Amino acid sequence: MVMSWSRAFRVPIPLPDGRVLRTLRDAGEYIQELPKAIHQRPEWQIAAEMLLEALEGKGLLMFAEIAMRNAVNAGKPAPEPTPRRRGSKR
Repeated sequence: MVMSWSRAFRVPIPLPDGRVLRTLRDAGEYIQELPKAIHQRPEWQIAAEMLLEALEGKGLLMFAEIAMRNAVNAGKPAPEPTPRRRGSKR
C-alpha cells in the first residue's frame, strides 16, 4: 500500500518560523530545505526515514508525525506536565 504525499498529519506540526506542517509533502519539503549540518542530525535522519516508510506503506503515518514533531522540538525543554486532578474519594 503506497500512501500519497498529500496525506495529512492528525495534528498539524507548528514550526519555529510560524509555518505549519500539515502533510507528508510539507514535511518532506521542509526537511529538504534544512541546511546540511542540521539535516544530518540523527533526529532529522529518523524523521526522513519515517516519512519515507509511511509514504511507501512500510510504516505508520503516526510514526512519521511523531518523528517530525521530535525533530522540530529537538533541543527544546519538555513542556511542564499538566497536573493530574485527583478523583473524589468515595
